[in-house]
Amino acid sequence: MKKIILISTLAGVLLMSCESTKPVIIATENQMINKSDEALMNQVQRDVLKYFWEEAEPNSRLGRERYHEDNIYPQNDKNVITTGGSGFGMMTILVGVERKFIPRKEAVQRLTTMADFLAKSDRHHGAWSHWINGETGKTVPFGKKDNGGDLVETAFLVQGIISVREYFKNGNQEEKNLAQKMDDLWKGVEWNWYTKGGEKTLYWHWSPTYGWEMNFPLKGYDETLVTYILAASSPTYPIDAETYYKGWTRNGTYTTDKSKYGLPMYVKHNGAEEYGGPLFWAQYSYLGLDPTGLSDRYVANYFDLNKNQVLIDYKYCVENPKGWKGYGPNYWGLSAGYTRNNDGSVGYTAHTPINDSGVINPTAALSSFPYTPKESMDFLRFLYQEKPEFIGSAGPYDATSINYNDWFTPRYLAIDQGTISPMIENFRTGLLWNLFMNAPEIKQGLKKLDFKSTKYTF
Repeated sequence: MKKIILISTLAGVLLMSCESTKPVIIATENQMINKSDEALMNQVQRDVLKYFWEEAEPNSRLGRERYHEDNIYPQNDKNVITTGGSGFGMMTILVGVERKFIPRKEAVQRLTTMADFLAKSDRHHGAWSHWINGETGKTVPFGKKDNGGDLVETAFLVQGIISVREYFKNGNQEEKNLAQKMDDLWKGVEWNWYTKGGEKTLYWHWSPTYGWEMNFPLKGYDETLVTYILAASSPTYPIDAETYYKGWTRNGTYTTDKSKYGLPMYVKHNGAEEYGGPLFWAQYSYLGLDPTGLSDRYVANYFDLNKNQVLIDYKYCVENPKGWKGYGPNYWGLSAGYTRNNDGSVGYTAHTPINDSGVINPTAALSSFPYTPKESMDFLRFLYQEKPEFIGSAGPYDATSINYNDWFTPRYLAIDQGTISPMIENFRTGLLWNLFMNAPEIKQGLKKLDFKSTKYTF
């Protein structure tokens, strides 16, 4: 007679026979080991939705800048919402509707509350500030002189606004009303004001107190490409093509013939030319902007550019020149987010191969699914199977480290959590890419900038 041994696990029960070492797995609702890749992607998309659905700021319903399960909130900022992260949150909600994680009608009501709040919030020549008080709509300074319009954060928000408009514009009357509210919001952004009086470049910040003293021109390759695309696409306050090519591309001088690990880099990443920048540079502008077969006068394929940046990061982590414990094919990805300081406290930094402290931000690999589906899936499966302590109430925690005795911070950032579900969905169905790229103004703007695409007709 066979002897059966019951072994309790975190997610289910293993039945072990003494005649065989092969387990028969009885899966419970939370059992991840034998679930298909599709089910794993569903799981993480459902998990990260909680950040923007269950943990949203209660008045505005927009995304909190941060959510801390350990209840440590710097500067008492429980009601501080983040502009860009809220745009990513809108896209996350659309994925939730499409996958029936949340009811469509409730999502429309929630998004309408967001739109009404944004319409009444402080705006600075149409742009929103980086942080906003979710109770009052007033600007919360991100820094002493950063107390006005933040054009890049506004662009990330508008990606979400346009996606929501496109998703609901042909729906019932309530949905059409929501689409109109979103349309009004996006058309109110004075993109051309942020050329600082007509200079042929966009500027990141303007303050009603300090004017242009922040003096941060958007030049060269980083995360800000979509800002130029939206500015060129605006039907109300547009920039011209010359501003894009003189500003963003530095008159075409931002290209490079340099390679790493045998992979062409195509462009000079601002301040990170050896390996490329943090991985959010391949993500933030591309939640809506589809890089697949997308080219301009100087870059032949933005998808290849982004894919190579991610693969260089991956290959660096596999090579692991600093010898961090845990780094490898299943545990990789360097991006901006929380980090572990030398004294064990929690800080913030932009992790890259040239700023590598042994800390992995899960958003890096998970938001890279369109570029590296196998490598990203390996990371996702490893995380949910082998490191459940790295996962909290709203999905993977923002910062983790196997090297430091499985250290993690039980905290989340909207701007990191918000890219995961949309980018996975873009890999799965292209949902957000199709919504954004088929918006009439975006097509016109891309055509004006002499972009070409193998997928879309401009």
